[in-house]
Amino acid sequence: MRVLGIETSCDETGIALWDDAAGLLAHRLHSQTAIHAEYGGVVPELASRDHIRRTAPLIEQVLADAGLGYGDLDGVAATAGPGLLGALLVGLSTGKALAFARDLPFIGVHHLEAHLLAPALEERPPAFPFVALLVSGGHTLLAEVAGVGRYRLLGQSLDDAAGEAFDKTAKLLGLGYPGGPAVAAAAAGGDPAAFDLPRPMVDKPNLDFSFSGLKTAVLNRSKEPGAADAAFVADLCASFQEAVVATLWRKSARALRETGLNRLVVAGGVGANARLREHFASGAAELGAALHFPRPAFCTDNGAMVAHAGALRLAAGERDGWDRSAVARWPLDELRPPG
Repeated sequence: MRVLGIETSCDETGIALWDDAAGLLAHRLHSQTAIHAEYGGVVPELASRDHIRRTAPLIEQVLADAGLGYGDLDGVAATAGPGLLGALLVGLSTGKALAFARDLPFIGVHHLEAHLLAPALEERPPAFPFVALLVSGGHTLLAEVAGVGRYRLLGQSLDDAAGEAFDKTAKLLGLGYPGGPAVAAAAAGGDPAAFDLPRPMVDKPNLDFSFSGLKTAVLNRSKEPGAADAAFVADLCASFQEAVVATLWRKSARALRETGLNRLVVAGGVGANARLREHFASGAAELGAALHFPRPAFCTDNGAMVAHAGALRLAAGERDGWDRSAVARWPLDELRPPG
């Protein structure tokens, strides 16, 4: 089954073609970073308009890359939520229109499910069950994944997501947008032990997260004498990054111990962070746990993960009607196994 995947949940237009026998045939991604950089964050209306401009041409390019045409498609999948409602509507409407015109089955994909299953795009996909840490600009959560559509939420952020904390810290320190890569670049020349920043909620007997207090600690430090000095900023970024990474690992390790599982998947944009990968690799080795990441290009939003997740559900016989709507909020635990 060849499935076209369309991702437009936020500020990246992702298109991909997945074949359940041959794997990923082609994919393209357009990032809106340049559009939103001057505002320091995503402007929903501008995101929607750019998706309108980009989606159809990217579909044409992906099909050309694969040497295929519309007649070679067996199904269409598009992100239905969660995300920015206007942005979602662009991809969802395009996907439904294409499927209707070609008399193809259509499925609306859950954005977080697509992220959780993204490591299956790699050569060594993780076997079920596993613990998954989804860490991005909009979400930070831990889930036990027993299979497709079989998710048990273990913990989640009670305020800022980890990626959001990176973005706000970068804006606070004048490092630009997007914040994750900017903070990581500044941290590369800093001392992660220079500032004693909090590891929020690590001593709480749960698997929830909170990063607003850490962000406040950075704000207070940024008001100290010499805060404009490049070395000071580098040290503060390194200390902030270390605090986030250490917190994420301690909660993930606790989730592995509490579930008795020995496989950990890390997905989402923050999963591309080099220091996080290094820290988690060391920690997983100590625990004797297998660790799985998507490649960095598939940590951020992309069409490949949507095409893959959609193909799994379409192959099981699941279909959505033409009245399928976009949803800004869609709890992960509302999903059910396909079929």
